[in-house]
Amino acid sequence: MKPERWKNPANKLFPYQVGFTAPPHDFDAAPSDFLRISPETVGVHGRMLHVPEYQHQLTQRVDNFHLLEEFVHCMSNNGVDVVGQVGTNWVHCNGTTPDEIRAFCDRLSDTYETPFHMAGMCLVEGLRELNAEKIAVNSVYYWPDWRDGIVRFLKQAGFDVLYYGNFVDQGFYNTNEEMNACTWIFPGDLAQKSMMYVAEQAPDADAIVINGMPNWRRADGLPQRTVSRVDEMESITGKPVVSSDFALYWNIFKSLGIAPEQTPGRLLSSLI
Repeated sequence: MKPERWKNPANKLFPYQVGFTAPPHDFDAAPSDFLRISPETVGVHGRMLHVPEYQHQLTQRVDNFHLLEEFVHCMSNNGVDVVGQVGTNWVHCNGTTPDEIRAFCDRLSDTYETPFHMAGMCLVEGLRELNAEKIAVNSVYYWPDWRDGIVRFLKQAGFDVLYYGNFVDQGFYNTNEEMNACTWIFPGDLAQKSMMYVAEQAPDADAIVINGMPNWRRADGLPQRTVSRVDEMESITGKPVVSSDFALYWNIFKSLGIAPEQTPGRLLSSLI
């Protein structure tokens, strides 16, 4: 049960309090990005999952899946109103289906009296919000097992996947090792190039998915997540884009019952 004292708004630092977690060994931009588009009445708290010797393997996520419940419990005890889990691959690492992940999220939300959203499930829910049926998936930096796992998950959710591929599949890097050495930060112009490539492979797609949390360098070198580039991406492709980062933010705002102050992209704009 959430501590009784958090039911009194006078005991909270912010009227709306949000908790984020991210995979081990990643300094994650989600809390910062979310706060930048939020009203000043929103506060954010972050907590890393602790897994020594973490190497970003799907099997390590399976072995540490229980840490997600520990995270929700800790955030609930700290008076958080909504919790968000960054790391798209957690929804499929156990071979789970969307229905099973929905049940898992509902159980934690009910047990700890705090809505819990997983980034991978938010892709499904964001696409449904936009009434998308046929989709193309920009798998960006995903290794083949990550790529194939999230595509399976999206197909199980009922979407017709017309195209999927990572930057190696698209011809922008020669090997997965070369791509991985970029540490999830890519040249700014790759945002346009890869999105146009995907759009051209699936001209009949209702929406384009960007799984994971790629960063694109701005002209001055600052890395930016897709939430900062989505207006540009939707403009050049002529299609709505649903990305793991802002699909998660969209669901969090929905649970809070408020709208962001900035609404890049069609999905976030639906909150106004």
